[in-house]
Amino acid sequence: MSSQDTFDRILASLYDAMLDDTLWPATSALIDEACGLQGSALGVGRGPKDDVQVISAGLHYRGVRREDLEREYFEVYHPVDEAIPRLRQLPDSRVVHVTDLYTAEELRTSPTYNELLLRSRSQDGLRVRLAEPDGSHISWLTADPVAPGGWESPQLTLIKGLLPHIRQFVRVRTVLVGAEALSESLTGLLDNSRVGILHLDSRGRIMEANDRARTLLRRGDGLVDKGGVLEARVRADTDRLGKLLARALPASGKPALSGSMLIQRASGLPRLAVHISPAGVRHRDYGWPQVAALVLIVEPGGWARIDPTLVAQVLGLTAAQSQVAAALAEGYSVRDIARMTGRQENSVRFLLKQSYKKHDLSGQVELVRLVLSLAEFAGAWR
Repeated sequence: MSSQDTFDRILASLYDAMLDDTLWPATSALIDEACGLQGSALGVGRGPKDDVQVISAGLHYRGVRREDLEREYFEVYHPVDEAIPRLRQLPDSRVVHVTDLYTAEELRTSPTYNELLLRSRSQDGLRVRLAEPDGSHISWLTADPVAPGGWESPQLTLIKGLLPHIRQFVRVRTVLVGAEALSESLTGLLDNSRVGILHLDSRGRIMEANDRARTLLRRGDGLVDKGGVLEARVRADTDRLGKLLARALPASGKPALSGSMLIQRASGLPRLAVHISPAGVRHRDYGWPQVAALVLIVEPGGWARIDPTLVAQVLGLTAAQSQVAAALAEGYSVRDIARMTGRQENSVRFLLKQSYKKHDLSGQVELVRLVLSLAEFAGAWR
């Protein structure tokens, strides 16, 4: 298999794993094998460089997760790891050897380097930090190379070539985790109310859209549906959007690539984040084989707010029922609503069921659709 075939195979596996968390171990194993790694770890943190809070991390050796080493590192070694402050200061996408993050004295005395990294076969590993515009940080840490003799040029070239795709993988997964939609099917994603979802065919035309995406496109604030084609309000954004779509839906024989961009809005609200990913064969639901790309539309800085008072007036709901219904339509989960309102989750569900019954609705999806259509018609957005 040629190096290009190997690279394309990794990308296809990455795009599958973006949408299905259960596929990441196999993808990680494929990367380890192709790059000649003992294993690797992928972590995400948020905050300023001098105070990054780790929000997720996973260490895999050829597809096998080592939660024991993860736990030991964060409980025992992370607070005293001399390399961490230097890793956080690395320029974006610079790959360094782990030994470059310790002084000569620390290489002799550091518990992290001489104990944990020795046992985890990572004393000759690599480290790289990927900085994100929202202030988050992605860390990709490799264990030692499998072959003796250190790192070879082809290995480093492949690792560096994968960096933008690892970044994109984390971006999309972060959106789906925040939307509580990781590992959903393509059709299942259409029921999500926290993020805009579009299905595109192989020509880039819009096939399906969920309620949030339809609302955004109907407003025309940033993105519009022009005869079934997704376009941006600003010409420069439309040009960039077209290039992203062309990469995700390439001509025959070229690899499909995922990408992201920010879209300007006339309202002065924070720019929309748009993520476009090829829809792999594994994620094509029965009856929908023609879905070629998935578009995620995210409103940074929080979702638009819906006035629960207007919801109560128009739908005839109590103050408590309308508060819960508005929050659900804004994209919050039952758990989020319970925490925000000081109620038990069972109480939130009871209030929702009362709203369903009052309007003969089957469940959350229909209630969200009703509230969103009301908000759009009656100007209930705050």
